[in-house]
Amino acid sequence: MTTEPDAALTEAVVSVGRAMGLDAVGIASAAPFESARVALEERKAAGLHGGMQFTYRNPARSTDPGRAVDGARAIVVGTRSYRRADPEPLGVAGGGDGVVARYSWEDHYAPLRQALAGVAREIERRGWAAKVLVDDNALVDREAAYRAGLGWYGKNANILIPGRGSWFVLGSVVTDAPLVTAVHPVPDGCGTCSRCMPACPTGALVEPGVLDARRCLAWLLEAAGPFPEEHRAALGGRIYGCDECQEVCPPNAVALRRSPPPEAGPTAEAHIDLLWLLEADDATLLERLGRWYIPGRDPRYIRRNALVALGNVGDGKDARVAATLGRYLRSDDDLLREHAAWAARRLRRADLVG
Repeated sequence: MTTEPDAALTEAVVSVGRAMGLDAVGIASAAPFESARVALEERKAAGLHGGMQFTYRNPARSTDPGRAVDGARAIVVGTRSYRRADPEPLGVAGGGDGVVARYSWEDHYAPLRQALAGVAREIERRGWAAKVLVDDNALVDREAAYRAGLGWYGKNANILIPGRGSWFVLGSVVTDAPLVTAVHPVPDGCGTCSRCMPACPTGALVEPGVLDARRCLAWLLEAAGPFPEEHRAALGGRIYGCDECQEVCPPNAVALRRSPPPEAGPTAEAHIDLLWLLEADDATLLERLGRWYIPGRDPRYIRRNALVALGNVGDGKDARVAATLGRYLRSDDDLLREHAAWAARRLRRADLVG
């Protein structure tokens, strides 16, 4: 087989990706991501990973596409938009609404994975190896997208696609096929704008493009252990993820005006009743919210998040709220009991704590 870049094969692969529903398709070189590896190692050494594993677990692996496919030459990078119109809040009395980050209103990775699987089949049909990597710690997907010429690194550390913004999930197909790869990265489009940095509720964006996960609400909601007390008030009603740095981003606002998003799907959940979360059993929580990353698949962390959110947006005078807090204050679980005590005090119901 030829090892020269094959323009016809590249065009066919890109066409399949678009036909499968990808919003953007780019081709990156599969050479190791040396600068990304150095950045991961330096930030991990500085503690900025905050215990996050994912691509931090093994930087040498997650920045070397050749670990996924022997003789890898190229990476087909695909994106799918997850921006949807805002549904009305639930308006739940007493307990309030738990807020979910946009990418988790529904499973946007499944259709992305399906589309990239179609790309992989086309490559394999032509005699080459291909492996799909979506939301996988084996590859730093943002670096692949940047190298593929799809977008630039914003100061909020997200990839921004020119004219389209950052509301996209990213995925890749690593292959040994001789595809034509992007030559020039997209130049920085942030310029002097830095609105995302002061907008972060906890100041987690410590430098342009540098995130301190120890302060990032999205990560803290996924981390095991107690939710840091110093960041609980900043959490507001969030129970999974945080979109603040994207909500204030001007390129996202421009893209929204140019092309209003479609309606959210019938199963999309932008808001969830906090008291329901705190009353549901383990099996019900995992069945409904299993697409989320939950430490150890243990629903106690969903409840932990819900208790903090309840303390921020609930009504301490509501009888059902008081009863729920009372039940958790009598829990055998030290973690949940402590978060319930914080929520009770936050709602001026120290009388419940005893």
